[in-house]
Amino acid sequence: MPQHFLLTSAAKTLSLKAVMRMSDEEAHEAFRQIRWADSAGEPCCPRCACLAVYAYTTRRLWKCKGCGHQFSATSGTIFAGRKLEMRDYLLAVAIFCNGAKGVSALQLSRDLDVQYKTAFVLAHKLREAMAAEDIGAVVSGEVEVDGAYFGGYVKPANWKEHRRDRRFRCNQNGKRRVVIVARERNGKTLTFVTKTEDASIPTIKERVALGSTIYADEAAHWDRLHARYLTKRINHSEVYSDGEGCTNQAESFFSRLRRAELGTYHHVAGPYLAAYAAEMDWREDHRRLSNGEQFMMVVGAAAGRPVSRQWKGYWQRQSQFD
Repeated sequence: MPQHFLLTSAAKTLSLKAVMRMSDEEAHEAFRQIRWADSAGEPCCPRCACLAVYAYTTRRLWKCKGCGHQFSATSGTIFAGRKLEMRDYLLAVAIFCNGAKGVSALQLSRDLDVQYKTAFVLAHKLREAMAAEDIGAVVSGEVEVDGAYFGGYVKPANWKEHRRDRRFRCNQNGKRRVVIVARERNGKTLTFVTKTEDASIPTIKERVALGSTIYADEAAHWDRLHARYLTKRINHSEVYSDGEGCTNQAESFFSRLRRAELGTYHHVAGPYLAAYAAEMDWREDHRRLSNGEQFMMVVGAAAGRPVSRQWKGYWQRQSQFD
């Protein structure tokens, strides 16, 4: 019987022991090589992209010969202004990549021995870097489209006679949101969050290329896609799959996100839902890569992502999500 990929040795090319045994100098050198891979690890000024720099001997800093800007290995990245050792950031990325269903901020804070607030913001910075891969992306070919609702939990009343049917909008709290997935068969996954499924139609038209074939369920609002795409439908009240007509891969993505909600994060709703959906989107697309390859991709994405205006100083100011 063939083994699942995650159980094979090919899936395990990086161990936490190797990262934890790094000296800070080795971790700094590893980050430098990943960030400036295009120049063989040679520092490049983040302000003017000049390769001619002076290296300080007393501190890990460089000075650009062109514009005079002083910078470090993390300047201009989501790790700018860091207070932890470089090894701790690499360890955080390794731990984050090893979680098939995600890693909670509480667990990350315990593993790194940092405050919960530090781990919370760090995890969301990594999600932002992972989500950057989908900016402007479009799916094409055979695309499965579906939606699933998250959050807005209403606790049932204690006494039976006081309980109400929570499926009706009048008995909900207004916080429930739907994650829409547009997933190529054996290809890329895109996610976005809307208040209702039918509100996602304009975004689907923007993110799914013309000429694609869309597979969807029997919900009436998907009827509007027929005018733009060849659309094939499956009536789930009669059959789950009839061979070609199904949304199995979209449902597979939702199973990962749902397990992350129930077993790891416990609460992925509200203004953060899009970030968690984008994380699971990234994990689903790269599930057949080893943890070492995923580690290199996330570190590279974090190094190439500018300072986060969303998360920098998150706890020191009024949150824009409030």
